[in-house]
Amino acid sequence: MEVTPPPNALLVGLQTQNNIHLVIGTNPLAAARCASSRAAGASPVLVAPDSADLHYSLQSKIDDGSVTWHKQEFQDEDIFRLGRPEVDGVVDAVFVTSAAKELQVRVSSLCKRNRIPVNVVDAPELCTFALLSTHVDGPLQIGVTTNGRGCKLASRIRREIASSLPSNLGPACARLGNLRRKIIDTDGEASSSHTSLDEATGQDAQFNKLVSDADAKTRRMRWLSQVCEYWPLSKLASITDADIESLFASYTAPSPTSPSSTSGPGRLILAGSGPGHPDLLTRATHKAILTADIILADKLVPAGVLELIPRRTPVHIARKFPGNAEKAQEELLSSALEGVQAGKTVLRLKQGDPFIYGRGGEEVAFFQERGLGHRVSVLPGITSALSAPLFSGIPSTQRDVADQVLICTGTGKKGAAPVPPEFVPTRTVVFLMALHRITGLVKELTTLVELEPVEGQEEPVEKKQLTRALWPLSTPCAVIERASCPDQRVIRTTLAHVAQAIEQEGSRPPGLLVVGNACTFLGGPLEKGRSWSVEEGFRGLDGLVGSGLDAGLEVTETPAPVAIAAS
Repeated sequence: MEVTPPPNALLVGLQTQNNIHLVIGTNPLAAARCASSRAAGASPVLVAPDSADLHYSLQSKIDDGSVTWHKQEFQDEDIFRLGRPEVDGVVDAVFVTSAAKELQVRVSSLCKRNRIPVNVVDAPELCTFALLSTHVDGPLQIGVTTNGRGCKLASRIRREIASSLPSNLGPACARLGNLRRKIIDTDGEASSSHTSLDEATGQDAQFNKLVSDADAKTRRMRWLSQVCEYWPLSKLASITDADIESLFASYTAPSPTSPSSTSGPGRLILAGSGPGHPDLLTRATHKAILTADIILADKLVPAGVLELIPRRTPVHIARKFPGNAEKAQEELLSSALEGVQAGKTVLRLKQGDPFIYGRGGEEVAFFQERGLGHRVSVLPGITSALSAPLFSGIPSTQRDVADQVLICTGTGKKGAAPVPPEFVPTRTVVFLMALHRITGLVKELTTLVELEPVEGQEEPVEKKQLTRALWPLSTPCAVIERASCPDQRVIRTTLAHVAQAIEQEGSRPPGLLVVGNACTFLGGPLEKGRSWSVEEGFRGLDGLVGSGLDAGLEVTETPAPVAIAAS
């Protein structure tokens, strides 16, 4: 008979300032519990007889006044008389660190009946809460639990996680938190509505939705959200007070300009960074990353790729989000032109391939119009439109299933809905920039809706819709987010349920939508009764030998401060 495992705990962060915690026991664990309570702003109260043999660290805490000792055997009424007056003397939590089993059961039962949180050592069945193995760095806390399966293992995992983080990440959290508060105070409550989710839920399905001109006061907060989401942790950890001021002023002050150099024009390299995993860069793009004087990166360039940039190289990350794309593009073009005119090698680093919805053609044309087209080189990148399905087990073309692939955008110029493709049973369609308006896209694919006229289109859109074949709601589809990154996620479903799935599972941009029968060729249909499935993680390059980009390349550099700019 199959035994159902107990559910995992609900992990929460409790605010315990001025609380009173009752501690039963006199061993080293009691001293540790008292220290944890003090660190969280609570006042620990120890109950133990005068004759008890106190651990020396516990005795030192009593001597310095950080722990109050009631010299008596534990009595049930202690739980209801040693607490704060404002809660009628009831303690806020109870820790049992050593006691006879009978007493452990008695205390646990008493606390549970009165809804008082209780923790009993080595007795998960008697606890209503457990303490995590915690890494603390300023306001940043990372907790790990195995749900009672092994405290030593939890501690080991916590140390491994902590050692992988860049130093100074905690102070960076404090700086960015202060900036967030400053933006809310300056721009009003409208700005906070775009970041009202708590830390557990992360981004909702509207994280990358269009910001209209009417939402101007939310732009600074949206930019901060994008910085926290897309910048590599190493660059976030190195952020300074000056960087914070630059970020705050980025929408009120013009970008500084630098005088043109007389040393002659430099060059622009327009390169694709691939879907996410740094091993999927071309060698040409990797060499450009190592040798460029300035790097202007789109916000979606993966953190793993940005980590390859030498510390000496100034990096500017685009302030792009829906509703600000045109302004951000103008800033990037202006910065690129200034760099080229100053005789520098400027690398415009884009996600995927620069000519697949990367606006690469516009940037080449911009330089051609200024007589500098010959100074531009374009390097291809692996587009996520083709690699993301592959890494999700979806063959975009497959004999007898899909004989054509169509790559579309889900969002047109200035957020307008583009003309939807008609249904072809043997077609695989990949939609980029679509998940933030998934409900509208599904409606456009499956029903005849009136679309806004498209500039330059000869025949009215409404007329063309009358003969378009509609997509069945039962058509298989997949949402693929952060393809080839460690936190890749694939949601497999149908057009009937994809909007609901994204709404419930939340957003993990960048992501794309694949529609067509190829989605179920290798994986098969969903289990009966399920509307969607979720697959976490990327292991597509596991076990490959010698796949690192640094194979055969030797790079010598002198460490220098990381240059972070607001634009």
